Amino acid sequence: MDDASLPTVLAGPLLRRLTPDRLVLWLAASRPLAPTLALTPAGEATRRLPLDAHCRRVPLGRHAWLHLIDLPLETPLPTDTLVAYDLCVQEGERASGIADWAPHLLEADGALPTFVLAGRHHRLLHGSCRKPHHDGGDGLVRAEAWLAERRTAPEERPAWLLMTGDQVYADDVAGPMLVAIHALIRRLGLFDEPLEGAVVADSRALHGEAAHYYDRESLLPDVESSENLRERFFGGVRKPVFTSANARNHLATFAEVAAMYLLVWSPTPWELIEVATPALDDRHAALFAEQREVIERFVAGLPAAARLLARLPTLMIFDDHDITDDWNLTADWERTAYGHPFSRRIIGNALLGYLLFQGWGNDPERLAEPLEAAVEPLERAATGDGWLDAVAWDALIRDLLRFEGWEYEIPGEPPLVVLDTRTRRWRSERSPRRPSGLMDWEALSDFQQALLHHRSVIIVSPAPMFGVKLIEVVQKLFTLAGKPLLVDAENWMAHRGAASVLLNIFRHSRTPGNYVILSGDVHYSFAYDIRIRQRRQGPRLWQITSSGIKNAFPDTLLDWFDRLNRWLYSPRSPLNWFTKRRRLAITPRDPDRAKAGERLWNGSGIGLVDFDDQGRPREIRQLDARGFDVSFPPPAHEEG
Repeated sequence: MDDASLPTVLAGPLLRRLTPDRLVLWLAASRPLAPTLALTPAGEATRRLPLDAHCRRVPLGRHAWLHLIDLPLETPLPTDTLVAYDLCVQEGERASGIADWAPHLLEADGALPTFVLAGRHHRLLHGSCRKPHHDGGDGLVRAEAWLAERRTAPEERPAWLLMTGDQVYADDVAGPMLVAIHALIRRLGLFDEPLEGAVVADSRALHGEAAHYYDRESLLPDVESSENLRERFFGGVRKPVFTSANARNHLATFAEVAAMYLLVWSPTPWELIEVATPALDDRHAALFAEQREVIERFVAGLPAAARLLARLPTLMIFDDHDITDDWNLTADWERTAYGHPFSRRIIGNALLGYLLFQGWGNDPERLAEPLEAAVEPLERAATGDGWLDAVAWDALIRDLLRFEGWEYEIPGEPPLVVLDTRTRRWRSERSPRRPSGLMDWEALSDFQQALLHHRSVIIVSPAPMFGVKLIEVVQKLFTLAGKPLLVDAENWMAHRGAASVLLNIFRHSRTPGNYVILSGDVHYSFAYDIRIRQRRQGPRLWQITSSGIKNAFPDTLLDWFDRLNRWLYSPRSPLNWFTKRRRLAITPRDPDRAKAGERLWNGSGIGLVDFDDQGRPREIRQLDARGFDVSFPPPAHEEG
């Protein structure tokens, strides 16, 4: 395939932060474009809007350009109305639209994609943890099928799709996916980079014969001074910094991160490459073949996933796997990971990927400064020899790792407050090996101020604020034994100071409203009703967790946790008084399809929540990827 035969558009458009007077869209193409947007609200004439002056073009390689579109509208679009749209690009002498370069985005009858700007936050889709090689369905595919059944009913459209963490797994990559990543890097000519502190000298070697499929732990830094981070073993090899149990194919370079995003959001890049089986021993060859079958099913669902992302305004926030497992879990982890040039580069490359592929679309103004800083070395590579300057790239990463501003708020009724629970951590005062609080005192103070101004708020916390008590106790026991990394001990109650401030925020006399907390992370789904004990006028809270979009918890283990949690922490159990949240009355909702007494739902899918006029959840559902809905009806009685 020669360069002229590359498709113009590689991925997108993704609808990001949309309002009646401003549209933010994301697009990836094989060359810089000057597109035109055609908007047709129902019952109105088509508006044609040139985007050249409102499009930031970011080079990723010789044949890969991001297009970050931020379009102000002089005439606002109507709310609660279907708006059909087309994105036209110049193809030689003619202009081509979505029907030409992305026919998989069209409706079944050939109609153009549509979106709706909701007048209030009446309905939300939410979920996290989309791992391509998990052997299960894709919640995005399920959501698209649900949406397609309601395509002509604007009032049925969710106001937002909230992706609450682990949109990609940079630390847990299947062998066939890593081969596809390297094939796409070569096909698009993504930029190379030197690598300091690694076994290989540069990314070109790492993307070639030295790819180290299923063996990347041998490339990772080995820091003798950090015993706490030397707890896990992979086939007899110590793995000191990156603690995912599946980090044998951990992404390392910026090109790998960029290629991964393109491959999980669009079917088009898969049409440009072949996934050839590399030289592997018998054990890994069998694993590669097994993973290939799962990845092929994932790829088959990508047209539907792309249709969903082209129809629903989408907000995102990172969690650990977007960067690396246990990201900033303890102060000791931070000291070790950021103290080595190669591990710092790996983390920084993933965070840069998040900035360009996810973060910018949440709040372009807030992230304008780090975006400009990132674009400069990429543009120099585009006009130079295709290599990133190591000194400039490392300086960029150091600044980005210090950046504070990933959290954001979305006005509306009720407003959305999206939390950064990864980069503003409250480090343990007792030991650098103990888990850090998910947010430090200053970040929690900012969070409280966001709540005080509203009678109801929808809070997005990647990790549940109120989780399963027994699982949190198990994590606490491992922490006391000095091994928090073995069980990902990073719940909100794991750090005494952060837990105390969080609970005080909700117990404060000036927070009397309705607060719905949407979370993911844990690979199972549940819903709690929460109130403050002995407070008639206290706030009402709901913890609603949906996870994973394409992931699940081990069935047998989760069944035992669920059963033991019910026995040990029943409403009358004295153990409740030894928990930090003893002043809260927490009542689980039983999923209607579960066995009697079960509170945790295990299965890939995506959450759907309807809200009443006061911001309270009217209906809580999980759209299971297997094709059915699971409802979490209100509890018939109160528990502890």
